[in-house]
Amino acid sequence: MSSLAATVQNIFDEPGCAKNGSKSEAERRNGCTRQLQPGSAAGGCAFDGAKVALQPFTDVAHLVHGPIACEGNSWDNRGAASFGSDLWRTAFTTDLSETDIVFGGEKRLCKAIKEIIDKCDPPAIFVYQTCIPAMIGDDINAVCKAASRRFSKPVIPINSPGFVGSKNLGNKLAGEALLDYVIGTREPDYTTPYDINLIGEYNLSGELWQVKPLLDELGVRILCCISGDGKYREVASSHRARAAMLVCSKSMINVARKMEQRYGIPFFEGAFYGIQDSSESLRQIARLLVERGAPADLLGRTEAVIAREEARAWAAIQPYKPRLEGKRALLMTGGVKSWSVVSALQEAGLELVGTSVKKSTMEDKERIKELMGQDAHMIDDMTAREMYKMLKDAKADIMLSGGKSQFVALKAAVPWVDINQERCHAYMGYAGMVKLVEEIDNSLSSPMWEQLRRPAPWEALAKAREQMQSSMAAIACDPALAETARRARNICVCNRVDLGTIEDAIYVHGLRSVAAVREHTNAAGGCCQGRIEDMLMSEPSDMRQAAE
Repeated sequence: MSSLAATVQNIFDEPGCAKNGSKSEAERRNGCTRQLQPGSAAGGCAFDGAKVALQPFTDVAHLVHGPIACEGNSWDNRGAASFGSDLWRTAFTTDLSETDIVFGGEKRLCKAIKEIIDKCDPPAIFVYQTCIPAMIGDDINAVCKAASRRFSKPVIPINSPGFVGSKNLGNKLAGEALLDYVIGTREPDYTTPYDINLIGEYNLSGELWQVKPLLDELGVRILCCISGDGKYREVASSHRARAAMLVCSKSMINVARKMEQRYGIPFFEGAFYGIQDSSESLRQIARLLVERGAPADLLGRTEAVIAREEARAWAAIQPYKPRLEGKRALLMTGGVKSWSVVSALQEAGLELVGTSVKKSTMEDKERIKELMGQDAHMIDDMTAREMYKMLKDAKADIMLSGGKSQFVALKAAVPWVDINQERCHAYMGYAGMVKLVEEIDNSLSSPMWEQLRRPAPWEALAKAREQMQSSMAAIACDPALAETARRARNICVCNRVDLGTIEDAIYVHGLRSVAAVREHTNAAGGCCQGRIEDMLMSEPSDMRQAAE
């Protein structure tokens, strides 16, 4: 655990983080955030973060060394799309029992590695350390090293027990494992002046595939994507790329910085969410590649592709803008999406009432201020109660968030669009921007919301009864109101002739027959004939008093 503690300390002293760099040496030693106690890593533990970061490598066997629950709670918990090998969809675990905890689980881990190689023969195995084997002292580094020699196959230890910290720390620990054991261990079959790496991109819902055709058209080759739809051979040879784009600095900035330091690969942080950001990212990729020796005509070809794609995207969005203009949106996400999706929503004509920055870096927050102004409402943390009140008070017309917040929106009867890792639609690139606008419009325009906001039939009935009871109570307390209510009672329902009108006519004109009442009022007789006859038989003094 001493080596793990040193790795964690180095991650907290990350010089690539501007926020960390502005701290004193003592503050850096304390880490970027307060250390979490076991069981308090809300939103995911370090093991979960490491598994999320590396599981999209499709041809690798991901073996979880720990109890069955660790693998069960983390398996396929990210909607990363892939093609080719489906090995990453298989859940491998050592399934430690009480006996293994007492006597140690290293032999069980060796047996599991051998069984995977015999049955699946993957190019590599990633072994994830979890809390219990770390606490009982299982040395997965030694086991993986021995297994690599025995089977002549890379067996990579991922030291990320959940108790060391949060999900984001696990992302970085996974990146450290790639740097220590994988990156630079193989050479690519060939290289080109157009080779790039995408770091911190997970190909959620196949988003990368919406951008890749544009890069292919420009001749730009994605040497490796870490880790969406990635392959082990690609990440092992990724040190030969000419440039890199950092998509999510919150999770993989240590990988980008150390690859620049070790292999001289320059990087920039960008995003493919929104029209302008997609264009700027393509320009940055072209500029870095030209600086590293690619032909200068790449810049002109990039501008031509950008002009064509922007024109198509704006034309596709235009029909939606009149319906979206002035609508207010609440963005509850984090990381790169806290600022990249903001620009996309603004391009669609939406007004941002607030964006979550719980998982955002200082650079992310500065970008938000550039987009939304210095008075931007940045939400560090918002409870479900506060979120519900904000939506219920009609401060937002739609909320974009992850699945955990959707029930708050539904309870407040506010449209909701999934923007996080569980989403079913790809929103990256120009085509993704059009899809995002379409989904927002579909949600806002759905007739379901109008029906959902109506009171339930039993609530309407209860409210009507309450109003009736309150009016009857008021009448009972006031004789004048009671008399007014009595005289307003309809005698002739067909023509809506009330009791007071008929009483006045009988008293003033001295009427003694139903036919006479018909002449002086609009009462039709028929259904009301019996009621009029009863009135004619009543005492004249009572009628006179009522009329007066």
